[in-house]
Amino acid sequence: MNRKDVTSANREAWEEAAPLHRAQNMERLTAAFREPGYSCLDEVETARLLALGVAGKDVAQLCCNNGRELLSVENLGARRCVGFDGAEGFIEQARELAAAGGLACEFVCTDIYEVPADYNTSFDLVTITIGVLSWMPDLPGFLAVAARLLRPGGALFIYEQHPILDMIEPGRAEEPVSWDYSYFRREPFVDFDGLDYYGGETYEAKPLTSFHHRLSDVIMAGLACGLAVEHIEELPDHISNCWFNVEQQGPQLPMCYTLVLRQPD
Repeated sequence: MNRKDVTSANREAWEEAAPLHRAQNMERLTAAFREPGYSCLDEVETARLLALGVAGKDVAQLCCNNGRELLSVENLGARRCVGFDGAEGFIEQARELAAAGGLACEFVCTDIYEVPADYNTSFDLVTITIGVLSWMPDLPGFLAVAARLLRPGGALFIYEQHPILDMIEPGRAEEPVSWDYSYFRREPFVDFDGLDYYGGETYEAKPLTSFHHRLSDVIMAGLACGLAVEHIEELPDHISNCWFNVEQQGPQLPMCYTLVLRQPD
């Protein structure tokens, strides 16, 4: 499957979803970012960023969506913040939120595999957060982008849903857990129900192609880029908007993880 074809088609689907997400979120987020120091980050993400010493650092976020997380990082004291995303509709929302908060974040619309080389070795910290990795047809190539953005000694911070969830159909809290897919699946998922994971509206959407990457795939892709594993933690916290049925089963399954990969000095 051609990487460019997949990312282009997925970008069209995200552009289609941008107005729906705007209707769900923008009024609330605009008011929130007008409050000094506002952060949408949860306790896990905030604690890890503070442990990495985010204050005073130059930070990039890959696949930043509407920028709410990166704007929160700036409010934690980061110096320069740059967000990259392929969907112009979400980049526009990010710029609006930055203006509402009087924040200096820069937002760049680009194919995520083609982040301009001008940004190479420009950042102390690169972040990748919930719901990003599954859209990447070429995981090693994606992490190679993150690695080239880092300065010597810089860190890549990943906060993602656990790939074990790809084995289970998501559902409402009262729905049973059904184990439908192999953890070792390699064929992509193709979906036509859209991306309104806030309002839950389904619509006849452009095709979306996502991929299952095992946790070992993520770690090995980072190592292949010359990064070193500094930290990894699997957690029971539900950080998506999908697997409420798993959440209600109790904490026996990991639902997310944090991973820090370090660029050598």
